[in-house]
Amino acid sequence: MATDQKRRAINRLESRKQLRPMLDQLYDSGVEAAKEGKPVAWCMVNFWEGDPILKAMDVAAIFPENYGTVCAATGAAQEYLGRSESEGFPSHLCGYARNCFGYTQKMTELGEIPADAPMGGMAKPTFMLSSGAACDARYKWFQALRRYWDVPLWVLELPHPGVNEIAMEGALDYTIKYVVEELREFVNFLERLLGRKMDWDRLSEILDCQEKVFEVWGAANDLRTAKPCPMHSRDFWTMMVPAYYMADKKETIEAYQAVYDEVKARVDGGIGAVPNEKYRLAFAELPPWHSLDFFDSLADRGWNFVTESMGYHPPKLTDREHVSDPLERIARLIFKSLAGLLMGRKVAGERTIGGAQPYLDMVTKYQADGVLFHPLLSCRTATFYLTHAANVLLERVNVPSFFMQGDIVDLTVFDPTRALNEAEAFEETMEHYREVRKKEGLGW
Repeated sequence: MATDQKRRAINRLESRKQLRPMLDQLYDSGVEAAKEGKPVAWCMVNFWEGDPILKAMDVAAIFPENYGTVCAATGAAQEYLGRSESEGFPSHLCGYARNCFGYTQKMTELGEIPADAPMGGMAKPTFMLSSGAACDARYKWFQALRRYWDVPLWVLELPHPGVNEIAMEGALDYTIKYVVEELREFVNFLERLLGRKMDWDRLSEILDCQEKVFEVWGAANDLRTAKPCPMHSRDFWTMMVPAYYMADKKETIEAYQAVYDEVKARVDGGIGAVPNEKYRLAFAELPPWHSLDFFDSLADRGWNFVTESMGYHPPKLTDREHVSDPLERIARLIFKSLAGLLMGRKVAGERTIGGAQPYLDMVTKYQADGVLFHPLLSCRTATFYLTHAANVLLERVNVPSFFMQGDIVDLTVFDPTRALNEAEAFEETMEHYREVRKKEGLGW
């Protein structure tokens, strides 16, 4: 009975069920490709920089970072984390990387995909695609994987100019040109490795489809500004994978269109994802994939999570007009979606707030009563700026923050009982700042 009550705490979307099986297809495609002798790439999350190119070259792309979330959610990660440590990798290293090392060690020890691997496991790579975007572990992670896989490794670069630097004359054009040249070298590498030429028309078709996915999925998330919020973060996390890794498929457009239609119907009918929405919260950064049921306990108290971290929503499609070169289309998209987010905005006469800017925009747009920040033991990149963001939110719009210690993969560092007790105490803080915002005329 208690389990049923927890399940009802969040009014989940029916349309999410169309997207969830796509994750199985992602890993099945890698296994099938390997069986058929087709190329398989292990890829770091590269924010759509290299993925469309791989798809146009008919390469099955699978993602160890995402597989870390799968292993955490299914309980398989703890074994892989232990194997990683026995291989000499430190416990403070990225949880996704440690899960990947442990999985790979077991796979090479057995000589095949482990029979108990979640979702059929990750097939052996033909080559690996690393990325310079965002994370600390990027270069060394895949370099270290060559201890197990004697395969080629390619690294895609993505510059991260600061706010002042990107405002310099010619800096944007130079950066886009640099990324285009990097992508062209990557295409040349693939053509040599695979022995076939790029299908440029196919790449353009993939980009067209991808942009439509971003448009529809983004529109569905924009509807969450409604009160009560019609879609909880639990559904977002369940459904975000196809937008990242399967945005080249028309079925993905159709599935997100169904999500949009259901969310719109809820808005029109005044239906919330939490039946008695008392508090509207944003969440940052990555969730505890191993303990998502924790959010049902918060929903029982009227907490509705109405939006999420800056890096996981689809990019807004701007600055692509009259661009015919598909590589330049990619460069402009990823630069705006990743580097642009981290730069913040430079406003005359105003102190630049850098990485806090997306959170300020987020809580204002969705009228959040608070933010739940999730500092990650094993991810400095997703953690180092959170205190700064919390200070900016309180200073500028009187929105308080609650810090819940944990990790993306390692469940042993997350204490749900303590977190729930602290969350209950945080409600008084949210109530106080509601009154402060009201007195200052902030609109929510």
